[in-house]
Amino acid sequence: MSEWQPAAGPESLRLRALCLAMIRRFFSDRSVTEVQTPLLTPAGVTDPHIESLQVTGQPGYLRTSPEYFHKRLLAAGFGDLYELGPVFRGGERGRHHRMEFQLLEWYRLGWHWRELAEEVCALIAACAAAIETGPFQVNWLSWRDGFARLGLEPLDDDLCKLEALVPELVGESDRDTLLDYLFSRDIQRHFAPQSITIVHGYPASQAALARLDPEHPGYAQRFEIFLGPVELANGYQELSCADEQHRRFQADNQRRHRLGLPAMPLDEALLEALQAGLPDCAGVALGVDRLLMCLLGHHAIDEVCTF
Repeated sequence: MSEWQPAAGPESLRLRALCLAMIRRFFSDRSVTEVQTPLLTPAGVTDPHIESLQVTGQPGYLRTSPEYFHKRLLAAGFGDLYELGPVFRGGERGRHHRMEFQLLEWYRLGWHWRELAEEVCALIAACAAAIETGPFQVNWLSWRDGFARLGLEPLDDDLCKLEALVPELVGESDRDTLLDYLFSRDIQRHFAPQSITIVHGYPASQAALARLDPEHPGYAQRFEIFLGPVELANGYQELSCADEQHRRFQADNQRRHRLGLPAMPLDEALLEALQAGLPDCAGVALGVDRLLMCLLGHHAIDEVCTF
């Protein structure tokens, strides 16, 4: 194929348009307001696993997610909202990764994370029906039970036991990195291809912006959703404590330092919004290109993108 030609074929782009229209109809029918927030943000993300792209000539970054803007809207009194638009992450290129990709993110006030996970499944079903594919069986799996299938107690087993299972990472990785590797290699890849799997109850060390689970010490109210072995969505019962969020940002930057990565400036506007008061809510982000790739049976997200 010549370099000037589109990556996706006409039929894939037609079905993509149908799916995008269905997403907007889905939220309109449920009275969730669409918003548009800036692509440029004064602060990147502190997560060591995400590379923020800095804008040349000014202090700012291309957004990796609209999350911080959305939480400022929620703290200002906006109701349920969603956004469908581009985000940017450096160093991401592969069958399931692009530096620029379409993200769908939404928030539900007063919802429990389980309700939101069920709504994600309903959205996937609606998109599948719009392009005449599916349906999909839904399976629930706790993160801890996933490792139990491997005979592991992930938070309690000796680190040497985990390293013995991943010799290529010995001496170079902490517990979370080893567990992430084992999860993707030995658990995620075996998810049934025509099923949705909701993995929930991630460890507190991987809470990110989620609340800790008061009923399960050491774990967070965070979930991820997979279609077959492909990760589509990441959701939280949203953390609303400004002091705890600041502590996590600082801990992220300390970990970045240990990994030889530059520290990231903190999003002070987000922290001020949390201090003013974020209402109780659950939120989720879903990769639209990956969803389309899975629904259309393609092997790479390039096959559902114009260029």
